[in-house]
Amino acid sequence: MIKRLLSFLDASPVNFLAVKNISEELEKNGFRRMNPQEPLGKIEAGEKFFVTKNDSSIYAFQIGKKPLADAGFHMICAHCDSPTFRIKPNAEMLCEGGIVKLNTEVYGGPIMSTWFDRPLTLAGRVIVKGENAMNPQTLLLHVKRPLLQISNLAIHFNRQVNDGVKLSKQKDVLPILGIINEELEKGNLLMNVITNELNIQKEDVLDFDLYLADATPACTFGVHDEFISSGRLDDLSMCWAGIEAMIASDANDTTQVLAIFDNEETGSQTKQGAGSPFLSYMLQRIALAQSHTEEAYYQAVERAFMISADNAHAWHPNYSEKFDPTNHPKLGGGPVIKFNAAQKYASDAVSAAIFANICDAAGVPCQRFVNHSDVAGGSTLGNILASSIPLKGVDMGNAILAMHSCRETGSVIDHEYCVKAFTKFYQL
Repeated sequence: MIKRLLSFLDASPVNFLAVKNISEELEKNGFRRMNPQEPLGKIEAGEKFFVTKNDSSIYAFQIGKKPLADAGFHMICAHCDSPTFRIKPNAEMLCEGGIVKLNTEVYGGPIMSTWFDRPLTLAGRVIVKGENAMNPQTLLLHVKRPLLQISNLAIHFNRQVNDGVKLSKQKDVLPILGIINEELEKGNLLMNVITNELNIQKEDVLDFDLYLADATPACTFGVHDEFISSGRLDDLSMCWAGIEAMIASDANDTTQVLAIFDNEETGSQTKQGAGSPFLSYMLQRIALAQSHTEEAYYQAVERAFMISADNAHAWHPNYSEKFDPTNHPKLGGGPVIKFNAAQKYASDAVSAAIFANICDAAGVPCQRFVNHSDVAGGSTLGNILASSIPLKGVDMGNAILAMHSCRETGSVIDHEYCVKAFTKFYQL
């Protein structure tokens, strides 16, 4: 199970590739790709299909034996984006000695210092000419070798570096791409990488969405190989747990839904984010196709339950003072239910009790997380989604260390626990 997760993490350096890999996994397991531009048609019990939005979010459905109006739906949602650096247009910056660095902007909230002095690569999508102006073609790019690096300033020029350094997003985190060898490469180094990797012509390239990614493979570590080290555990590990659960689950009375959104790290307010009405539209279309009445959708929502799966903070042995004194989850302690008095999480006593019951039925321990009252916390998908689809739901996630680092640390057994809990949820 862990090998499958590690392979998925390595193959999914950015949202677009994560959605591609999830799509392929679903298709291998009998799910049909649906074009949302086409009519949904007749919906059969047990039917399995998925749709994508913007190449960067994906929504999978296994239709229950009973209509949505009668049995509701069980939904797991997660997100496939992670903090990183986006390559700007006209990105090449020629420096002394022919060194070329790339102009970038920060995506989300990365721990920027963790991106220094490690091999990085490029991944994303490249838009090329298509059959007409309104229908360009999308190609996915993943340079599968170390290509760039953001280098630190030597300590001899920065004696205070170990006392903490303020980093400029415009100056300090620009990666080195290479050294130009000839005049023809000037201004074309990045484009040459793109065209060579994709075997296309420069004049066919219209635009791109490209990002930096860690080039070091995901791995396990520890005396007993009990830990996972990888970039993007937040939140690809939850995405993959949801996929494992969905493909392991047969159809039952209740419709099973897996929604993997984009842009959670930047607020979710995009057409492919949790703040979009797209998922609501899809659920309405399914309910209408089954019952031919708008009322069916509203009945389904009232009978539904949502698990919003986004990683939680594990107790850190070097910074115990940052955590709540009585609610600090441990690595290996099972899925974490997240609470917040300011309603940044969807969990309440009822939904938390339901999720705890699911874990108990799956033979899985669960934990609870509340922020230290003097430390501000983040927010996630649950309440953003609930603002457009008023679902009963819980915010949870597996505990990890170093959230938003270039490489985060998780627990092998926690991933196995989470897959068991998600599978049991879909089977109820």
